Amino acid sequence: MTERGLRQARWWGAELALVPFEQCYCSDLIRARQTAVILAASLQCEVEVLTALREINLGEWDGLSRAEVCSRFPGEWEKRGRDLAGYRPQGGESFDDLAARVLPVFEHIRQGLSGNALIVAHAGVNRVILCRVLGMPLHNLFRLEQAPGSLSILHLHDEELRLAALNRLPPGDL
Repeated sequence: MTERGLRQARWWGAELALVPFEQCYCSDLIRARQTAVILAASLQCEVEVLTALREINLGEWDGLSRAEVCSRFPGEWEKRGRDLAGYRPQGGESFDDLAARVLPVFEHIRQGLSGNALIVAHAGVNRVILCRVLGMPLHNLFRLEQAPGSLSILHLHDEELRLAALNRLPPGDL
């Protein structure tokens, strides 16, 4: 995790310290786990690690820039653009696959709560959840900004989730 990521996690921990959280859930990938541990220490709640909250698996594209994908896999970036929700890179997942993995876990978390929960995940995971809450089709998911270290807030109102804040960043990170 970068120094900036550590600073953001510490800032959010202090900022959210007065909010009573029942539980913190996080992906099993290292940056999410590290962030969750920092936050949970400030929030005085437990961390539950959930593999289902991992970022989308891009298979052979993992770790490559857009230029590298276009160079190594001619025409595939364009195919993905035409079917953003359903396109699956070789050895990876589509956003439809990601939604099938993430949304049941998100719903399980939501159904089991009587108070507040914190989910520390990844941009793709967050976007899939936000698309569901907003009733947006997955092919529009990149219309939702999700910067590293940002916070989005969902409120439950009359059994319906509502987006109260999107992509908030600590001061100085805008």
